Amino acid sequence: MRDWSRENVLIIGAARQGLALTRYLCSQGCHVTLNDSRSASQLTKAIDSISGLPVKFIFGGHSIVSLQETTLVCISGGVSPEMPLVLEAQKQNIPISNDAQIFMEMVPCPTIGITGSAGKTTTTTLVGRIANAGVKIGQKIWIGGNIGTPLITFIDEIKETDLVVLELSSFQLELMSSSPNISAILNITPNHLDRHGTMDAYKAAKRRILDFQKTDDYAVICRDNAGSAELISFVKSHLITFGWNRPMDRVPGTFLQDTELVYFDGKNDRVLFNQEDIALRGDHNLLNVLAACAITIAASFDIDAIQAGIKGFGGVDHRLEFIGDVNGTAWYNDSIATAPERTMAAIRSFTEPLVLLIGGRDKKLPWEDLAELITKRVDHVVVFGEAAPKILAVLEKVQADASSLTIDHAAGLDQAVQMAFKRSEPDDVVLLSPGGTSYDEFEDFEERGECFRTLVKNLL
Repeated sequence: MRDWSRENVLIIGAARQGLALTRYLCSQGCHVTLNDSRSASQLTKAIDSISGLPVKFIFGGHSIVSLQETTLVCISGGVSPEMPLVLEAQKQNIPISNDAQIFMEMVPCPTIGITGSAGKTTTTTLVGRIANAGVKIGQKIWIGGNIGTPLITFIDEIKETDLVVLELSSFQLELMSSSPNISAILNITPNHLDRHGTMDAYKAAKRRILDFQKTDDYAVICRDNAGSAELISFVKSHLITFGWNRPMDRVPGTFLQDTELVYFDGKNDRVLFNQEDIALRGDHNLLNVLAACAITIAASFDIDAIQAGIKGFGGVDHRLEFIGDVNGTAWYNDSIATAPERTMAAIRSFTEPLVLLIGGRDKKLPWEDLAELITKRVDHVVVFGEAAPKILAVLEKVQADASSLTIDHAAGLDQAVQMAFKRSEPDDVVLLSPGGTSYDEFEDFEERGECFRTLVKNLL
C-alpha cells in the first residue's frame, strides 16, 4: 500500500474528480495542493465542500511555483496534459496521474471498464443493473468512474469479492497504465477533437483500455463500427464482439436474429431474450444492449440476470429522457448528447415531427452530416449557445428549400425553450439534443439537463 503521508500532491482542477481525490488523499495524510485557473470567488461551492481539510489552495492561474516540492501531479478530466504547467512537471520528471489511475492501482477486486464515443453511460448503467441482478451473497457492485461519485471515494470500502463497473472517458484513459479485467470499446467516432487534436490521438487514448490487459482478461468490441473494429488487432486477451449480424470466424459475440438477441459462444447459439423486452428507443440503444449482454457474459452472469437487468430499463437521466407533455407535445431531454453523432442517433430514434434544440460549445467536430439529416427529418431547429454561428453557417449551406425548415437563433437555453414552445404543435416532439458541450453556459451536461427539466416544467 502506498504511503501517501510521504507525498506532496498537486491536484489541478477543482471539479468533481479533483475534489474527490483531494478528500481521499487528505484522509491518507497526504500533503495536498489544489490548483484551479478560476478565482476563489468562483469556487465557493468547491471550497465549502472540502472545508476543514488541510489543503493548500492556489487559485486564479497555474504558476510553475506550485511545483516546488511536488512529488505527484494529478489532473482532472477537463485539464489537458498539454497544459504548460503539466508539461513543466514532466520536464522536472514529476509523475502525472489522475483519480482513475490511482483507483486502478489500488482496487482489490475485478474490474469492468467501458469506453466509447457514445453510449458509455447507458451501457455502464445496464451492466450495473445486470450485475446487481446476479450479485452473490456478500458481494457488492460498485458503479462509477466518469459517472456519479468518483470511486476513489470508496476505495477503502471495496472488498476482494466485489465487482467494479467503470465508465472511462478518453481524458481518463490517456494517462492510465492499467487496464480493467474486462475492457469494452463501444464505438469510436469523431469526438473531443478540441482536446486531442486529431482522430489518431483520440483513438490512441481509447486504445489504452486494451493496452495493459493480461491474456486471461476479456476485450469486448463492436465489430460493426469502423473505429472500434480497427482496434481488434490490438487485443491480447479473450475477444467477444457485438453487432447486428452473426460474428464471423467463430469469434464469440452477441447479435440480432430476427427479433431475438442471441449469443454465439463460438460453437452454438443461445437466445437471450426478445427485442420486445427492450424499453429503450433507437437502434443505437439496441447496440448498447447487445454490448451490455456481451460484457456481462464475459463476467459470467447468467441469462436470468441479463434479462432482469434489461427488462423495464427506460434509460438514464439526460439520455432521451421523457420530461412531460405540454399541450399535446412531448418534450425529451438528451443533454448528454455532446457530439453531433449523438444528436443524429437521437433524431433517428423518433418518427414524430421534430422541434430540435442544438448548440452549446463546439468541440471542433464536423456538423455537416447532422445538418444533412436535420433537413430530412426535422421541422424546426432552435440553435443556441457559443457554437451557434458555426452551426447556422453549416445549416445555411445544406438548406435547399427555405420553406422546408425553420431556424431560430436563441442566446441561451432559456430563450431556446421559449422559442421551441412557440414553434411546437400537438403530436410534435421537442428534443434537446445539443451536439455540443455545456461549458459555455453550465457546469456540465447534467446541470444543463436539470435546467431544461425546470424550464419545461415551468411551461406546464
